[in-house]
Amino acid sequence: MISLASLRKGQKMNVSTLLVVFVIGVAASASMGQVGSSGAATPKATAKLPSAPLVIVEPPMPLPGKGLAHHDFLFTGEFDTRKPMATISLIQGGKRTWMYQIPTKDESNGQLSEFSDLHRLSNGDIVFAYKTGWRKVDQDGKTIYDFKCPQEALANGTKYYRECHTAQPVGKDKVMFMLNGCPAKLCLYDVKAGKMEMEHVMRTKSPDDPKSVHGQFRNVRMTRAGTYLIAHMDLNQVIEYDQDWKEIWSCGAPSVWHAVRLKNGNTLISGNQNAFAREIDQDGKIVWEYKNGDSPGIQLFGVHEVIRLANGNTVLTNWCPGRLGSRKAEWPKTIQLIEMTPDKKVIWVLREWTDPDLGPSSCIQMLDEPGRDEELELMR
Repeated sequence: MISLASLRKGQKMNVSTLLVVFVIGVAASASMGQVGSSGAATPKATAKLPSAPLVIVEPPMPLPGKGLAHHDFLFTGEFDTRKPMATISLIQGGKRTWMYQIPTKDESNGQLSEFSDLHRLSNGDIVFAYKTGWRKVDQDGKTIYDFKCPQEALANGTKYYRECHTAQPVGKDKVMFMLNGCPAKLCLYDVKAGKMEMEHVMRTKSPDDPKSVHGQFRNVRMTRAGTYLIAHMDLNQVIEYDQDWKEIWSCGAPSVWHAVRLKNGNTLISGNQNAFAREIDQDGKIVWEYKNGDSPGIQLFGVHEVIRLANGNTVLTNWCPGRLGSRKAEWPKTIQLIEMTPDKKVIWVLREWTDPDLGPSSCIQMLDEPGRDEELELMR
């Protein structure tokens, strides 16, 4: 447990099997204008190529693994705009035994709400971020504490709402959360004492632009060593800071959604819409990677949380709304979870959109893993 004192101190598939591409051939003579006195050809306006529709690849049947019975787990995801309520699902013994819902439109401010981070403590309490705030509830769903992201104004009077996509329990009573905004702040709040213990302004790409707020951060983590492992989504970097906010490690990570420190000292990251999971060593080298094309019939759309299990397997969440957008009727054709061995053999694929409808996949916590989440003992 990190002390308060230490905290204060500081078949491979080719692309052709995935996409249908319409190609318009235009002759060079038709695409160029008359040659002027300079001898340079003046380009004419050309027809805009139609965008390539994304074809969903059906996974091989039967799906590997035991479906909902493969693990006991807690599950949720961002942007389930098919429904008026977003849902956290507790799966035990192959069935949903508990769920918790929030309106997808925050009733207090009219803003979109979506589950972006999720943690179940050893006593059954649950901490989650939901974009317009973060909340701690007990195992019966009763609210213990609820933080609402404020509306603020820039110097020029422009108003905007802050966002929260990280809420990580640190011990049973404290929560570290990232407050996206102008500027963004990483905060530590003591729920039991009812006071803020830390606020630190974080570097972002466009700190004065309220339109950048949504894309600043998703999941960031405190490590067991008491350092801060920050997935800077808008900077395309993972940066680790010590307790005095000195940068002690970093790596490039395009549009990184999530980063977690592994017990071997390496860092596991996810690529969001870039659809990859990577393990990066301490020298910044990729030592393991999973991406589209690595497994026949397994199609990735967006990789949000990616976790490492105690047995060495990796589980990644496959989030489809970013690629499929308004094609909501096709969301259920996609898979939500994938578990693979270190040599990338897929042993579990979950696609469950009916009984129950789990929805898009962003966050998962395995409940059959050894260790306590609030003591930072899980690699997630």
